[in-house]
Amino acid sequence: MTAYIFPGQGAQFSGMGKNLYDNSPIARQLFEQANEILNFDLSGIMFEGSDDDLKQTKVTQPAIFVHSVVLAKTMPDFQPDMVAGHSLGEFSALVANNTLTFEDGLRLVSKRARAMQRACELQASTMAAIIGLDDATVEAVCAALDAVVVPANYNCPGQLVISGSVEGIEKACALLQERGAKRALKLAVGGAFHSPLMEPAREELADAIMSTPFNTPSCPVYQNVNAQPVTSPAEIRENLVAQLTAPVRWTQSVENMIANGATAFIELGPGKVLQNLVRKINNTVETAGFE
Repeated sequence: MTAYIFPGQGAQFSGMGKNLYDNSPIARQLFEQANEILNFDLSGIMFEGSDDDLKQTKVTQPAIFVHSVVLAKTMPDFQPDMVAGHSLGEFSALVANNTLTFEDGLRLVSKRARAMQRACELQASTMAAIIGLDDATVEAVCAALDAVVVPANYNCPGQLVISGSVEGIEKACALLQERGAKRALKLAVGGAFHSPLMEPAREELADAIMSTPFNTPSCPVYQNVNAQPVTSPAEIRENLVAQLTAPVRWTQSVENMIANGATAFIELGPGKVLQNLVRKINNTVETAGFE
């Protein structure tokens, strides 16, 4: 069985999607449709923009979403047995398995990006990658602190990203290095994604998600919040709302997909981050990617 996986924020690069646009009428139509929906020239920024242009929150998330979905829509005989996406990538996965239309997915991603940006501006916050410690140790240190700091991304064994206030992250990094972390690396992000500090964004996005049509998917989506296969549109909706303030359980999602029969993982979207994580989680499965 084949699992298709979709990357999140941070995988963007200048020139992304240009080859697809040039060589596929379907891709060209989708890029032009995206420009109209967003009311700005997303494709122009993707193809020719600088790294700084692409780092704008209103650009980054729609760019990665559109790139990933275009790959799925232009792939011959695209019939996934299961799908999953890392954070933002979950929206791409939900278009790929027909839960959301391309248009509705893009509108939600655009609203999500802007809501997250506003939440980031309310309080100084950040994230850090903790390398070389077991999850339980990281969880215990975060729970013992009197500042906002929580596990945010369970990326692979020995790599857990934490998220919270600047003060909380600094305290946690110092303590985790004392506990034996090989690295405690602060990330260049705009705020504390997948933490309680995203609550204003969660509330804002919840209204949009609840008023958007969700269809019965063509295959299960393994969602970030519970790492379980979900096919109920109502449950998918609820999990998507919860995702903004809950951790991304990527390690558990990949393990569960393998337990349920996945033997190959194909990443659709910019970069190779997810392929690399899958190999660190289980090096016996096949991995490939298209960008």
